[in-house]
Amino acid sequence: MGKIVYKKLVRDEIPKIIKADGHIPVTRILDKEEFKQALLEKLVEEAKELLESSGDLGERADIAEVLKALDESFGFGKQTIEDARIKKVEKRGAFDARIFLEEELTND
Repeated sequence: MGKIVYKKLVRDEIPKIIKADGHIPVTRILDKEEFKQALLEKLVEEAKELLESSGDLGERADIAEVLKALDESFGFGKQTIEDARIKKVEKRGAFDARIFLEEELTND
């Protein structure tokens, strides 16, 4: 019998899909703190997949789902996040101008 090691957070239906393929999923339920950490790790994983896909809509949807779960896990409401986003835009701008910073020259 072979084994594939994942050690990562997966969507709720993945164990059923593994069973349907004739395999045996070995899972556990994370506590709240483990879940928050796993979501943060999942966000990085999904961001890398989006980058590698050059912007695939499905990969972007995965990020949206992770962000939704993160918001719920940390207790952030949509308005709270939007207010924080606007505050950040007012202070540091958005990405509308498409500026790419090559370097910063200093007087040192």
